[in-house]
Amino acid sequence: MIAQVRGTVAGVGPDGAVIEVGGVGLRVQCTPGTLATLKPGEHAQVSTSLVVREDSLTLFGFGSDDERNVFELLQTASGVGPRLALAMLAVHAPDALRRAVWTEDLNALIMVPGIGKKGAQRIVLEMKDRLGPPGEGDGSGGPAALRSAARVPLWRDQVQSGLVNLGWPAREADQAIAALEDEGVIAAADSGTDVDVATVLRAALRKLSRP
Repeated sequence: MIAQVRGTVAGVGPDGAVIEVGGVGLRVQCTPGTLATLKPGEHAQVSTSLVVREDSLTLFGFGSDDERNVFELLQTASGVGPRLALAMLAVHAPDALRRAVWTEDLNALIMVPGIGKKGAQRIVLEMKDRLGPPGEGDGSGGPAALRSAARVPLWRDQVQSGLVNLGWPAREADQAIAALEDEGVIAAADSGTDVDVATVLRAALRKLSRP
């Protein structure tokens, strides 16, 4: 199992990045929040999980060991594959997922595209004891560059790309971002202030998921 990748970021796309390790470019699929911390030409270290299928080998990357561990645990639930597990971590941080499952907060779970009420009930039933209560993570936040808020000049494009990748139309994604700006959730974003893309993405997803 490939548990960690460390090298130079060769490129970043809407749903993944290429990290060069020993002259080999490894494609790593990540949540939008993790992708926001990866800059082409800079050194990066990500925790990884290798998903093996008959016709493919897919490497998923995360900002912390805890995020990777939750990703792997989620796939032990019926009907949850790597894509859905990654979408869950795009919407909720690991401890937020633990809290949602532990408190049986179905509304929080159905905010994730691809999860309905019955699916949320099944996840709660199967995962409550496996994930444990909030605060049960290993406390590893990963490298400082992945823990800190990322300076992303094109933060709006990254948030929009993350929303579109999760299935939302570009127009609705733009409307959600604009609404967050109007509400003051994104303060001084256009003046060069650091923007936590992962936090903005989650706020936009919550807004889009409201009836």
